[in-house]
Amino acid sequence: MKSVNEALETIFTYPWKPGIEEVDIWHVLGRVLAKEVTADRDLPPFDRVAMDGIAIKFSDFQKGTSAFKKSGIALAGIPPLTLREPGTAIEVMTGAVLPQGADAVVRYEDVKVLADTFHVQQSELKPFQHVHRQGSDARRGEVLLPIGCRITPSEVPLLASVGQSKVAVQTLPSVALVSTGDELVAVDQQPLPHQIRSSNVHALVAGLSDFGIHPSVHHLGDQDVDLQRNLEQIINGSDLIILTGGVSKGKLDWVPQALEKAGIQKHFHQVAQRPGKPLWFGTGSGKIVFALPGNPVSVFLCLYKYIRPWLRHSLGAQQIPTQAVLSKDFTSDLPLTLFLQVKCLQQDGVVTAYPVPGGGSGDFANLRHIDGFLEIPPNAGVCSAGRAFPFIPVR
Repeated sequence: MKSVNEALETIFTYPWKPGIEEVDIWHVLGRVLAKEVTADRDLPPFDRVAMDGIAIKFSDFQKGTSAFKKSGIALAGIPPLTLREPGTAIEVMTGAVLPQGADAVVRYEDVKVLADTFHVQQSELKPFQHVHRQGSDARRGEVLLPIGCRITPSEVPLLASVGQSKVAVQTLPSVALVSTGDELVAVDQQPLPHQIRSSNVHALVAGLSDFGIHPSVHHLGDQDVDLQRNLEQIINGSDLIILTGGVSKGKLDWVPQALEKAGIQKHFHQVAQRPGKPLWFGTGSGKIVFALPGNPVSVFLCLYKYIRPWLRHSLGAQQIPTQAVLSKDFTSDLPLTLFLQVKCLQQDGVVTAYPVPGGGSGDFANLRHIDGFLEIPPNAGVCSAGRAFPFIPVR
């Protein structure tokens, strides 16, 4: 049986090896950059007006001028105007190019307008106040986003601002999700008293969607006469295969044997953890296979502890470790790693984890109350309030 760290080390030894493809900016969310993105010009590309008001020459104000005659208006999106005469001002709108010859902006709120003259009501001004200076955010040629950056909504407008209508990203594996078990029926069916609706594959689809992955979904029954052939077809058609159910010690837990018959070499079966102990992992002919227990909390934990980190590792995306501190004393004498379901609150930069009791690994309804899992090591004993542990967020 592997420890949690040994299991992670093993799966990271077998990464997906991506290529490079170009994706339209409209579909780039969740993808990982394969080429660095640089500024194609200064950001901002000109001295940009940051407040609606008037643009003046600072030296005029320094010399005692407080009344400025209007000489024009500069709107966003028009070529720059020029402030030519001493003691004059040009009205400016936010986003406009600062007029040539001007080097300060006074807000409308600090100006009194009488006829065509602006009377500055402030006693002090600063050069280039309320001006977003050219190149102050980034210089032309500067690297804005490095290789391995995962694209979130924060990066998309930056890509657009430098003209990246097509973005070079890491290719994604083709993924197949396979639910197993005669007890499962589709979501749109009415289950009989001895049946349940299939939910694990929906959790996996949702958990992979923010990578830009859209998997195929399959179901194999316990007594499917063509079970082995169907499994082999699924494996042959995908790079990453994730199964749920059928990996424990029951008489109908056929998945490990079927995978090995399909040419997938087992690297481990069982991890010293709760939940998710029966986790199975193997590879073969360029295929990566995770076989997860059927209990929904186990599936959720394995998705966030193993599969998503493995994907980030494969794509060269940065892993960001997080920690949280216990809200109260907690005792665990288990000889294995306990992934404790917790609700979290953040205050003054500290994330505090509050244990959320549940009904075990089959209690998927409890997942709606939690923010993640706190990783408690084997034989931890009494864990004092305020002690920090690795935290696996799921929101």
